[in-house]
Amino acid sequence: MSRKKKLLLNTCTGILKQIISIICGFILPRSFLLYYGSSVNGLISSINTFLSFVILLDLGVGAVVQANLYKPLADRDNDQISRIAKSSDTFFRRLLLIFVGYIACLCFFFPKIVNFGTWYTLSLLLIISVSTIAQSLLGITYQLLLNADQKSYVQLMMQIVTIVLNAISAIFLMRAGASIHVVKLMTAGIYLLRPLGQMLYVRKHYDLDMKIKVVEEPIKQKWNGVFQHFAAVICQNIDVTVLTLFSTLNNISIYTVYYNVTNGVEQIIMMAATGLESTFGNMIAQGEKQKLRETFSVVEWIIHAAVTIMFSITAITIVPFISIYTRGITDANYIEPTFGVVLVLAYGVQCLRVPYFRVIKAAGHFKETQNGAFISAVLNIVITVTLVFKFGLVGVAVGTFIAMLYHTCYFVWYLSKHILERPIKYFIRYLITDGVIAVGSFMLTSNYAIYNNSYVAWLLFALKVAGIVLLVSVAVNLILYRFQVKAMIKFICKR
Repeated sequence: MSRKKKLLLNTCTGILKQIISIICGFILPRSFLLYYGSSVNGLISSINTFLSFVILLDLGVGAVVQANLYKPLADRDNDQISRIAKSSDTFFRRLLLIFVGYIACLCFFFPKIVNFGTWYTLSLLLIISVSTIAQSLLGITYQLLLNADQKSYVQLMMQIVTIVLNAISAIFLMRAGASIHVVKLMTAGIYLLRPLGQMLYVRKHYDLDMKIKVVEEPIKQKWNGVFQHFAAVICQNIDVTVLTLFSTLNNISIYTVYYNVTNGVEQIIMMAATGLESTFGNMIAQGEKQKLRETFSVVEWIIHAAVTIMFSITAITIVPFISIYTRGITDANYIEPTFGVVLVLAYGVQCLRVPYFRVIKAAGHFKETQNGAFISAVLNIVITVTLVFKFGLVGVAVGTFIAMLYHTCYFVWYLSKHILERPIKYFIRYLITDGVIAVGSFMLTSNYAIYNNSYVAWLLFALKVAGIVLLVSVAVNLILYRFQVKAMIKFICKR
């Protein structure tokens, strides 16, 4: 299969997976709110946040492992691939032991923080821990190998199956009157199926020798990846952590509902870009620098256009959606328009970094960019903690926005200076264009309103907003970026 076909297949599968995740991600939290209330929903969010500090995805080493696999995969060096896989597997086994120790510590102090029933909280924490291990640690080496070999679609299809199966089973159990503990225990069992499937696929299609002797560490910059990971975890989870320490479970629930919307949109962008890193990595491994520049130029424009369109639509429609989504729930006020817009803006800025960060990761420049990650994390902590007391949810969102804006700009600067060697003016021009499209869309849709409180009415409203945003975006891009439009059409039509 050609590099282009793999990229398209990975992209389509990634988008499909995320659409299904968004649908299930809205159905399940809504069901949690209805059957168990805002406090339990907030408790689940807090548990997930505290677990993510140690185990969010792969402790950052996964990105380093994947970057180190591009060259041996391009050279078909099975021995080096096996060494990297063996080293990776050993690392994640040790990480599992660390995670168990962390869970033991959480069991001691977490129930005291949230002021919920001790045994209720403790048992739920342990059950969700099993689910987290199944999703984030087991089989991670095989998943990284598939991603690096431009076969992300394999593990993504397995994720789709488990996500759908989990949603159906969870809804059935909740309607049958099962406790949240039973529902989460069932989830843990279902998510164990994916790592098992990945292991069977890799063993069948790859000639891996997991007993190979590793004399010298084959994974370069491993610990720099860990450092970057911790900084990313802080930026991604500081909001809920601060709210857990200085606010209420109801506010955490409000934050989570808005975050689920913005995160769903963000993950569509991330999943659509699933195949980019391995594609860039393959070009770098084969020394195709000019091809890399040309491909990046088109990808950069596509990402900016897609992010601007999707997050403009989200910013305009999020509050009307939340008002319908939370109707009938009276234990908290979920209508927070300023907070919603700032949070959407923050994650929109984060999505703009996708093309820049993917090239940096593909090139393996983890040590070189760790200072930017550190500064971003510090900014997020200081600003969020400072503003939460006076501005509440809005203060938390502002801290996240400033940190993400800095980190995105840092990646743009580093890529322009050290890898692609091109002027930053291209990014500035795109940023101004993004702003013009967003502001123009807001102005043209400011008089739009929903006339009845139903999902159908919201959908019609969202379609009208989407139509305006698309028209504004197409008009602006046809005027300013004709070359990129032609290049994209040529890429799609070329066999």
